[in-house]
Amino acid sequence: MEPQPVTLKLLNTLSILFFLGALGMVFVYAPLEVTMNYVQKIFYFHTANAWVGMLGFLAAAVAGIIYLVNHDLKWDIIEVAAIEISLVFFLIAILSGSIWARPSWGTYWTWEPRLTTAAILEMVYIACLLLRQGIDDPDRRARFSAVYT
Repeated sequence: MEPQPVTLKLLNTLSILFFLGALGMVFVYAPLEVTMNYVQKIFYFHTANAWVGMLGFLAAAVAGIIYLVNHDLKWDIIEVAAIEISLVFFLIAILSGSIWARPSWGTYWTWEPRLTTAAILEMVYIACLLLRQGIDDPDRRARFSAVYT
């Protein structure tokens, strides 16, 4: 395993410090909401994770379109990375939304259109990764994945 470049080490350290600072701001500095108390603080993470997930899926779609135009496998790698990262962040958004929903709505899940489409979107991109696993030829796999995305 290669050692990390100095710039990456610096960025990792800054990311950890900013994350810990954000945690401190959420749990110490941000005031409590009158009705929901501490449960409201989940939204500081929930909303950010949902945005990162959705923007990652958008980035994957853009990378897929660029791949279809250029046929450069670099864009396929970017597309897959964006999908994988987005799946994690979007799953965190779905789970944190469920944690918030229990005290607010009295249930972890309702079949509201926003929640249902979020779950379907998560499953669609999981299916995209499964589709990729079933194709051996890299160019064909990249083309199918780009069209699917």
